[in-house]
Amino acid sequence: MLRGQVSFEEESQNPPAVGHWKPLMPSKGEKEEPESGCQDAGGVHEPQSTEQLNVSRLRSSSVEIREKGSEFLRDELHKAQKELKLKDKECERLSKVREQLEQELEELTASLFEEAHKMVREANTKQAAAEKQLREARGKIDMLQAEVTALKTLVITSTPSSPNRELHPQLQSPSKAGFRKGHGRNKSTSSAMVSAASQNVAPEPVSRECREVDSILFAEFQAWKESPTLDKSCSFLDRIYREDVGPCLDFTKQELSELVRVAVEQNTLTIEPVASHTVPVGKVVAEECGGPNGFRSQILTKCALSGLPRTCKHRIMLGDSGNYYYISPSCRARITAVCNFFTYIRYIQQGLVRQDVELMYWEVMRLRREMSLAKLGFYPSEM
Repeated sequence: MLRGQVSFEEESQNPPAVGHWKPLMPSKGEKEEPESGCQDAGGVHEPQSTEQLNVSRLRSSSVEIREKGSEFLRDELHKAQKELKLKDKECERLSKVREQLEQELEELTASLFEEAHKMVREANTKQAAAEKQLREARGKIDMLQAEVTALKTLVITSTPSSPNRELHPQLQSPSKAGFRKGHGRNKSTSSAMVSAASQNVAPEPVSRECREVDSILFAEFQAWKESPTLDKSCSFLDRIYREDVGPCLDFTKQELSELVRVAVEQNTLTIEPVASHTVPVGKVVAEECGGPNGFRSQILTKCALSGLPRTCKHRIMLGDSGNYYYISPSCRARITAVCNFFTYIRYIQQGLVRQDVELMYWEVMRLRREMSLAKLGFYPSEM
């Protein structure tokens, strides 16, 4: 457009010569009048031609300007369209990215909520189990505390010079010397202490016995009392294992005898009475499997430890296996004597016995004597 205006100005400054030109020298024979007439005619048409030429030039310039302007606008429009297409593609890409991010965010939120609910459920389950265990533990603690208190009273008040008759029923009068029916667990919570009395021979009062302390045994007991332990490698327990515990638990069925010894040491042996009716004799199997209150149609009464047919009024369970073994009264007396010994030394180890060392020593000797008598076959008729 600027170039057109410049050319238009240049053309207007230099107008072309139109019309007739007057010759410099008139020719011969020519007159001055016709000359002046032509000059007048040329002077009239000259402005009109110049104006028409200027108009045509203006028109051509405006057309050229319009064409160039249109071309420029078309180029700009084309560029703008290309930019719009690029922006549309970019917007479409960003929209897809946003949709993908929103979908991932929704999935992540859902998974987080699911994980949170799962953790809450697990926490509630664990809390309920922990509360249940806590209630059970508190109940057991209360029961054990009550039993320990009762056992302390029984053990502390029993001495060789004035024994507690609840702990030593063999010292009661014949009319009151009956054993209590049944037998519970032989653990530290058990208060049943079985006497080693003969069926027909009444025991003499302890105060009338003549006794003398064996210096070797007493020294071993004193050394053990300084640091009580259930480790049988010490000289005190090693001697008792060799002389009393081992022979007392040495039954015909060696494999079961070893299991019984381990259960007694670990304090996991259970002795309980069988059905109250008379048990038939002469059966051939010594083991009953089932729940603690379930019985077979026929109770089998072959002693599991001796292998001999006997009237088995009690049965034992090792740990929580659920397997029961019928035992004869003699085998029960031997097992009970060993359990009573371990119960007493556990009391000493736990600090429940507060007596003079010599009194505790004589109580240990009495329990050793019960194991020896049970090994020789002596047991109360009530067993």
